[in-house]
Amino acid sequence: MRDLLLVGIFLGILPYAIRRPWVGVLLWTWVSIMNPHRLAFGFAHDAPFAAVAAGITFLGLFMTRDKVSMPSHPSVKLLLAFFIWMCITTAFAFFPVASWDQLKKVWKILLMTGIAFAVLRERKHIELFIWVNVLSIGFYGFKGGIFTIRSGGGEKVWGPAGSFIEGNNEIGLALVAIIPLMNYLRMVSTRGWIRLGLLVLMLLSATAALGTQSRGAFLAIAAMAVVLWIRTKRKVIGGALITLSAVALLAFMPASWEERMRTIGNYEEDGSAMGRINAWWMAFRLANDHLFGGGFEIYTGSIFARYAPMPNDVHAAHSIYFQVLGEHGYVGLILFLLIWFFAFQTAGKLRKQALKRDETQWLHHLAGMCQVSLVGYAVGGAFLSLAYFDLPYNILVTLVVSLRWLQGERWETEPQGAFASAAPVSQIRAAARTKVQQWS
Repeated sequence: MRDLLLVGIFLGILPYAIRRPWVGVLLWTWVSIMNPHRLAFGFAHDAPFAAVAAGITFLGLFMTRDKVSMPSHPSVKLLLAFFIWMCITTAFAFFPVASWDQLKKVWKILLMTGIAFAVLRERKHIELFIWVNVLSIGFYGFKGGIFTIRSGGGEKVWGPAGSFIEGNNEIGLALVAIIPLMNYLRMVSTRGWIRLGLLVLMLLSATAALGTQSRGAFLAIAAMAVVLWIRTKRKVIGGALITLSAVALLAFMPASWEERMRTIGNYEEDGSAMGRINAWWMAFRLANDHLFGGGFEIYTGSIFARYAPMPNDVHAAHSIYFQVLGEHGYVGLILFLLIWFFAFQTAGKLRKQALKRDETQWLHHLAGMCQVSLVGYAVGGAFLSLAYFDLPYNILVTLVVSLRWLQGERWETEPQGAFASAAPVSQIRAAARTKVQQWS
């Protein structure tokens, strides 16, 4: 039944995707982030939904009447340079065949990222794109939050099998990074039941993130909480709310969870942590020895025997930074860091410029929440091999196309109220104050 429902939904969207490539981007995002086919048990479980969505969307670029253009932005150019450099490092890889197979997977993600840059142009596109990302990850936050409450936090939350976020650490970081975007949608939504539903989803997603028992996710949540506190104007009230929420969530977790989190400070006594450090040393020494790094798939006994302090302790990189360093050398790492530096800078520019008009204030809040998500990714990613995960690149797309929307003064040509959350935030707050006055 799940298989037929999934195929029916997918086939029903495909005709729109070929006429409107931005619909194809939404379809691809849903399939690649949520992996709904992994929830099926029959023929749909291994069906190539992502490949079909990507192919139809690419074909739609040549058939659509919509305007398609690539924004001129430093992160876009750096992303292209990063891909070209990965092609070069693959040519010089220690294991060319295995490295080429991995490059094909990364290439699909970066190709669809490029198409998203080109076709997402209207506010409707941007916010639907955010909704798809939020609901795709939020599904596992809702499910995982209920599971954590039911089990008393005694069992780990896992992601969909066969995906980037299959492991408890990976789904933990994804949940943490998506919560700020949930908050953005809550802030700008005009319907009370949507705001309430998003608030519940945020709380369940935070509970699920803790339920993964991921130390990286815990550190990411802490870093994001600090950023949110710094951003709030009412620091005493904001700090109290953040503290109360944290205490309520942490008090629910069992003693086994607390013991695992305490190992953050005693990493020398934790075998898993020392294994990660061993992998980091391997990547560092390899990059010092090879300009092009080792290419993809370098986490083997033979490579660790040459470069790791503990040759027999073979681990994945468990860090987006050391992952890129080991696989693509210092040049690759510099390109990777510059992509996110300019993304964060773009968010800051949006926050500043969007305050000048009521019609653009939604971008001020969106950019702020994107910055919080990127902080979570930067901190949590220091302990996870998620350098090529779709979600942060989708946040990058959101920032770049939002800047193009602002600089193009698109609010003058787009109809107001065309989307559910199209009202300026100032109007939403004014309406809320009016209701409070009426009740009082």
